[in-house]
Amino acid sequence: MSGLLELTVAEAAGRIAAGEIAAGEYFDAWRAAAAGDELNAYLWRAEDGVEGTGGPLAGIPVAVKDIFCTEGVPTTAGSRILAGYAPPYTSTAVRRLGEAGARVLGKTNMDEFAMGSSSENSAFGPVLNPWDRGRVPGGSSGGSAAAVGGGLAPCAIGTDTGGSIRQPASLCGIVGLKPTYGAISRYGMIAFASSLDQCGALTRDVTDAALLLAALQGRDPCDSTSVGIEGGVEAPSREDLKGLRFAVPGELARDAIDSGVRAVFEATLETIERLGGAITEAPLPHAEHGISAYYVIAPAEASSNLARYDGVRYGMRAEGAGDLTEMYEKTRAEGFGAEVKRRIMLGTYVLSSGYYDAYYGRAQRVRTKIASDFAAAFAEFDFVVTPTSPSVAFGLGEKTDDPLAMYMSDFFTVPMSLAGLPAISIPAGLAEPDGGGPRLPVGFQIVAPAFAEQRLLEAAFALEREIGFDAKPGEGAGG
Repeated sequence: MSGLLELTVAEAAGRIAAGEIAAGEYFDAWRAAAAGDELNAYLWRAEDGVEGTGGPLAGIPVAVKDIFCTEGVPTTAGSRILAGYAPPYTSTAVRRLGEAGARVLGKTNMDEFAMGSSSENSAFGPVLNPWDRGRVPGGSSGGSAAAVGGGLAPCAIGTDTGGSIRQPASLCGIVGLKPTYGAISRYGMIAFASSLDQCGALTRDVTDAALLLAALQGRDPCDSTSVGIEGGVEAPSREDLKGLRFAVPGELARDAIDSGVRAVFEATLETIERLGGAITEAPLPHAEHGISAYYVIAPAEASSNLARYDGVRYGMRAEGAGDLTEMYEKTRAEGFGAEVKRRIMLGTYVLSSGYYDAYYGRAQRVRTKIASDFAAAFAEFDFVVTPTSPSVAFGLGEKTDDPLAMYMSDFFTVPMSLAGLPAISIPAGLAEPDGGGPRLPVGFQIVAPAFAEQRLLEAAFALEREIGFDAKPGEGAGG
């Protein structure tokens, strides 16, 4: 049975379709693996098997971030305020996976309402990194990333608002794909920041990411912002990067990066050139202001989206309140964690009278400038490349008392989210943390123009093949 777990999603789907593997046998193998979760990656796991069904993902188990509503299954968004909530409907993303033949293996742990970069903000305890259990897996989709990276799921879906798929993929040594904003429906995906949230895939290789994206993408009448990807998505097959131009943004590359991460990044640039790609430094003058703009815009939208959690319609309701106002206050005080409260307060402040133009309006103008910078870059280049994270996985509790240091974990991923662009992180090597420690995964980020997912996947596939990253979490201390 353990041999089944070594198959990629594409390989398993092909063998199930050919009748070489029973869908139920494959699902049961992964269900047994998920039952051994020691990373706190899962909040709920499927208890029964699966019958054989048709479709490109027939019989494939998928771990689902607990931010996607799933009918009759607990969906908490990592928050105490939704503990025990079972939605009466299923999100479009999960429904489309089901229509493609996939089955939910379990719901994964996450930063509360997707607010965090370490998966330490969950009301149900932190997720542990499969490479070193004394370190974080990244966030907010850390449960999904840890499940795939730790051999507890063959693939997973998560959400990316400012880097919450790509950054944990980097820290867990797997592939993380954030599609163009609007490529996948957000219906049934519990909202954090509606103009930024996007569903995406976490997988062991680029081909599997393409397979999941093909099933997930498409227009949805339940989400007016969804448009899908014209022409769909196919499995990538490119073997070189000849004729492709890659831009390295100097403004981002000059900022603080762990020396080991920088070394892996520079080695990957050499690999691109060896495959025939051209590397040029190019300006993205406003990208370095992305973090500042993001942490105004995202909390502002969150303060509005989270106003619905009041103890009246669903979720927890605090006991002992004397009147309606006190019930609101007690429910929200007891139900929300510290990071969520921090962002609600910040968002409410920047939207308040007298501060709206000074903060929120200015942040939106910076967002427009960042999008314009990318448009100018893509007029000359095919892709923009950066490290995915400025560091390898950091220690549990290392940044919890310093929110600004935690926010900087998303320095390389936020600009692409603000511009709504597709981006992928692929594992590029291992590096020691500055200050010493075990060798840990380093991600390489590739960014493409809007709705150029096929080109992005082809380039990532060619680079992935040449890098040949095959390291797995070991059995050493913490591993």
